[in-house]
Order: sequence, then structure tokens, then C-alpha cells
Amino acid sequence: MKKIKVLFDFIKLAVAEKIAFYRNVNSELTDNPTFPTPIVPLTEAKAAVDKMETSYLASKDGSHTAIATLRADEEAADKIFHSNATYVDVTADGDESKILSSGFHASKQPESIQKAVLAVEDGPNSGSVKLVARAVPKAGAYIWQYAKDVLPTDENGWTQAGISTQSYFIVTGLTVGAKYYFRRAVVMPDGTTDFCSPVMKVIV
Repeated sequence: MKKIKVLFDFIKLAVAEKIAFYRNVNSELTDNPTFPTPIVPLTEAKAAVDKMETSYLASKDGSHTAIATLRADEEAADKIFHSNATYVDVTADGDESKILSSGFHASKQPESIQKAVLAVEDGPNSGSVKLVARAVPKAGAYIWQYAKDVLPTDENGWTQAGISTQSYFIVTGLTVGAKYYFRRAVVMPDGTTDFCSPVMKVIV
């Protein structure tokens, strides 16, 4: 049997998807007892993602300088997460559950490569976003929530954006330039799932 390994598929993601993926990895590694000492400290990894997201937003004006800065910041973040993925791979030693608990993908889970549990894309208009979740078989509905500025420490900090029968949802009326966190739960025949890990996005 082939040993399960960490996938380095994140290198091929589009910039927006990569930012969401990296933020999720940082969230999953934070206080994770299986991975107490990443090669690159999480504070440095988080700072690199913040810098890449700032460059990504600045690059939307199409200037060559802004795009070059984005590429440099993306490359720097890629190196950091490549290092931490290697650390996870060695530490997990083929344990799929440990690998998945880090936020990285495992070689035995090709379906998870195709789409993140939740992706947040720019919406059709300013102040809107499109939430795109991985479709869940037999799902009756999807519940969408958001929080503004800071990640809530309890359930009271979340606002319900809506409920849909499709695995995507458009949220409008958001404050441009503000930071929002989004998450989703799924209504199944036997009950409602837990909410997924939050995904952060600065609204444009």
C-alpha cells in the first residue's frame, strides 16, 4: 500500500483560492497538538498571507508594478507553506487523519483537490461576495453565516446571511474595505452539520 502523503497541490491554485487555503491551514495548525512547531512560525505565515492579499487587491488596477509585487509576495508565501507542508508530511508519517487536521490535502483524498470546502469570491457588484461550497450528496439546504471585522469567539458573533438549496450563495450589502469571515453548515436528512472553518475576505 502506498504511503499517504501531503499533497502540494496548493501551489497550482489561483491567487484568491490560495489565500483562502493558506488562511485555513494557519487556522487548523493554530493550537494543533500534533504539529506544535512548524518550520515557519504561524505568525510569520499569517503575515505572509496578509501581505499577499494586500498585493492581490492592489493588483486589480492592472499596473505592471502591482502585478510584479503580487508575484513576489505569492512566491514568498508559497515557500513558507511548502516548508510547513513538508513538516506536516514528516510529522504525520502517513496518518491521513493527522494530515487532514492540518488543513493540507492528503494523497488519498483526490476529491478534496478539486474544490475547497468553502471558497469566497468577488461578487457581481461592489460590496458583494459569492460563497461557493463543495456540494454535499443528499444535502437538503446550506446555511450561510458571516461575521464582520473579527473572528467570533462564540456563536453569538455570527450573522445568518441566508439559506439556499444550492451549494453557492451571493451575499450583498457588505462594507467595502472591511474584513469579513464566512462559514457554512449543511442540513442533512439526519440533522445539521457543524459549520466549516471560517474563510476570511476583504470586500471590494
